[in-house]
Amino acid sequence: MSPRQTSTLVYSTESGRMCPECSRPVAQCSCRTQDAVPTSDGIVRISLETKGRRGKGVTVIKGVPLGALDLAVLAKQLKTACGSGGTAKEGVIEIQGDHRDLLEQKLAERWVVKRSGGR
Repeated sequence: MSPRQTSTLVYSTESGRMCPECSRPVAQCSCRTQDAVPTSDGIVRISLETKGRRGKGVTVIKGVPLGALDLAVLAKQLKTACGSGGTAKEGVIEIQGDHRDLLEQKLAERWVVKRSGGR
């Protein structure tokens, strides 16, 4: 199959999520569709969510103006700084636990950061 033919394969047990355009793993995508920067108002919002997580708190970061690959790199750096797990998906970074204070300091160096939600 040539690189520009579309494939119906979206997930492989060997390499994970697949790009629908170039049929490669998303981490090795060559069609650059993963680098699209989401539009935002320029404000990074940090909140704490517990809904749907059996009472466990998760720090959620939205509005970071980075592409998917850069967002994953930033998420890894933030997880390392907090010493906890997490994920980056669909333009949102989730860090396990309540790390709003630390993350606000780290992100304020690069962007305008606001807390959203209560508490």
